[in-house]
Amino acid sequence: QVQLVESGGDLVQPGGSLRLSCAASGRALRSINAMGWYRQAPGKQRELVAELSSGGVTNYADSVKGRFTISRDFAKNTADLQMNSLKPEDTAVYYCHARQSVGPVERVIDYDYWGQGTQVTVSS
Repeated sequence: QVQLVESGGDLVQPGGSLRLSCAASGRALRSINAMGWYRQAPGKQRELVAELSSGGVTNYADSVKGRFTISRDFAKNTADLQMNSLKPEDTAVYYCHARQSVGPVERVIDYDYWGQGTQVTVSS
């Protein structure tokens, strides 16, 4: 079982920066093989923002490439999202996500966990 708590959401002006943090707690944290950030704006579906696997492979949405950077601290069990050059269209609730793989190698089961979300509003 994994619990995810996000922090760092705020109201910022266009062009500003924010750093979101996701803290993971619970059992078998070493079994988390991927962590990422998703967002959902009003009237839109939840979409991937950035993801980082335990193998160091990153994946970013095209709309945030060059502006957002995801990082993961394995010792602290956190995943941060540095957001620069924020735009009004970045306004959304941002959710932390983690995938946990458990069980023997011959019967691996994956579980997905979500945080409660943190509001990011970009407005002048």
